[in-house]
Amino acid sequence: MNSKLPNFRSLSVAERLDEICKIADLSEAEKQLLAEDGALPMQLASSMIENVIGKFELPMGIAANFTVNGRDCLIPMVVEEPSIVAAASYMAKLARDNGGFRTSSTEPLMRAQVQIVGLKSVEQARDVLLANRAEIIELANTKDKFLISLGGGCKDIEVHVFENSAVGPMVVMHLIVNVCDAMGANTVNTMAETVTPLVEKLTGGQVRLRILSNLADLRLATAEMTVRPDQLKQEAFSGEEVIERMLEAYEFAAIDPYRAATHNKGIMNGIDPVIVATGNDWRAVEAGAHAYAVKDGRYTSLSQWRKDENGNLVGRIELPMAVGLVGGATKTHPLAQLSLKLLGVKSADELGEIIAAVGLAQNMAAMRALATEGIQRGHMALHARNIAVVAGAEAHEVDEIVQQMVAEKDVRNDRARELLEQLRAR
Repeated sequence: MNSKLPNFRSLSVAERLDEICKIADLSEAEKQLLAEDGALPMQLASSMIENVIGKFELPMGIAANFTVNGRDCLIPMVVEEPSIVAAASYMAKLARDNGGFRTSSTEPLMRAQVQIVGLKSVEQARDVLLANRAEIIELANTKDKFLISLGGGCKDIEVHVFENSAVGPMVVMHLIVNVCDAMGANTVNTMAETVTPLVEKLTGGQVRLRILSNLADLRLATAEMTVRPDQLKQEAFSGEEVIERMLEAYEFAAIDPYRAATHNKGIMNGIDPVIVATGNDWRAVEAGAHAYAVKDGRYTSLSQWRKDENGNLVGRIELPMAVGLVGGATKTHPLAQLSLKLLGVKSADELGEIIAAVGLAQNMAAMRALATEGIQRGHMALHARNIAVVAGAEAHEVDEIVQQMVAEKDVRNDRARELLEQLRAR
């Protein structure tokens, strides 16, 4: 597979689809899922959530140029915001010339929390739980023999003591579960409920909440990229100047939580669209990412940027990545399955690593724009298409209106309407 996709943007939608089908070896049936409205049948949609009255569609694009650990992959992104797909593709192109993205991940370990209240002694409860660790793990593993056969299952427990909460002392036991290629929510929740009677018997307390934690700090994905100064040269700035400006932008995010929130939102601009495309839980990944950003007691950047000994810009990101290839919408939604095929991933770990790489690429794109010409120049040029459509422009009229607004640096609804009237008057 080759992810370079030269001149892809200049092709028509039908031509782009033809090209992707050739590259990814999509069948005619899979092609039709993308080409036609209604890839998600109403009957299936109604079975996925309650009170269904219709379906809400978002654009699905392909980010190009991604090489991850030496393998090219096409990145499906489902998102409504202009510039995201283009920005990720361009940064991936720069990284590609330096070997692409280097990624890694930890084991797919998730936490199930079991809250215990009504205890006479939290220390005694902690000690008895730890003393019976083997029995608790064995009982938890009785509920998913298939997971055990794959090498997964409950591997350990942790016990956290809270002596002075507003509702009195409590102990929270964590089941540490290897969920293999699943996101893992259903698995760990079932295990937590399974061990509840035993936990109450051992501690003499009452179990309240039994639920996974979305702070998946044992299930991390890491991505790194390198860009040379000559790749960053602009008309107004040398590549070295751009790198210095980007490092100043990064330091701003590292020290200031107000900037870090927007900096990290830019990272999630790349991550969320791939999560959505693959049918995974983007809310869970968002929650885990932002909680991880404050792991050292202060909200800060999820990414780190530095200059290496050769003057190159090096970026790195590490964050929780609770995604799966099996279960939920990942298996239910036809386009989620198609997205996984486009990505060519063989494991949930690999999927998480690619998603982290996309987040890092998006982060670099935002920092580069902010540190040089400003975010609005590129963003508004793409946003102009939406403005033209809102103004009432037909497909064949959009390009001319967009070009004029961008040339004037005047992207507004009323200006788009004026240009549309002038165009039609001619």
